[in-house]
Amino acid sequence: MDEEKTWILQAQQGSDEAFTVLVETYQKPVYNLCYRMLGVADLAEDAAQESFLRAYKNLHRYDVNRSFATWLLSITAHYCIDRLRRKKLPTFSLHDDEGTPREYIPDASAVHPERAAIYSDQQEYIQGLLSELSELDRAALILRYWHDYSEVEIAETLDLTVSAVKSRLHRSRRKLGSLWEDDPQPSPNVERMPYGSPAF
Repeated sequence: MDEEKTWILQAQQGSDEAFTVLVETYQKPVYNLCYRMLGVADLAEDAAQESFLRAYKNLHRYDVNRSFATWLLSITAHYCIDRLRRKKLPTFSLHDDEGTPREYIPDASAVHPERAAIYSDQQEYIQGLLSELSELDRAALILRYWHDYSEVEIAETLDLTVSAVKSRLHRSRRKLGSLWEDDPQPSPNVERMPYGSPAF
C-alpha cells in the first residue's frame, strides 16, 4: 500500500495529523483550481479552505480505489461552480481601488520587474478570457490545461460523459480563440515565466 493511501486510511479513522498531511500535499493544486475558477485571491483562499472542510466531513465516503486527487478536485470544482452560479463575481483585477497591486509574492526565479509586470498583465488578460466561459466549461478547461487531466479524469471529476467533456473543451477553445482574435493578448512575444501555465 502506498504512503498516500496509508494517510487516507488513517484520516478516515480520525487522525487529524494524517489529514493535515493530505492538506499540505494538495493545498497548491486545490488553491490553483479555486483561483482560476474564481479569479480573486481572497475568494480562492476561502474556497480552498471550504473544499478541504467538505472533504474532511465526507472522507468516510471516499473510496480508496479511486484517485484521491480526482475526488478532492471534484469537490473543489463543484464548490467553485456553485459559488459562481449563486453570485456573479466582480471582474478580476490585480489592483485595488487606488490602482495599486493587491499583493506581490516574491519568487526566486522571477525575471526583472518589467517582465514581472507584463506577466501580471498577461495573467489578468487570461483570467478575463476564462471569465467569459460558462462555469462547467471553465472548470473543464482549467482541469485540462492547468492540471493536465485527461478527458476521462475530467469527466469523472465533473460528473460528465467523456463526449460531453470533449464537446465542452472544443467549444471553449473556439470561444477563447475568437476572443483572442478580437482582443489580442498584450505583449505576446514576452517569454513565459517559469511558473506560468502551459495553456497560454
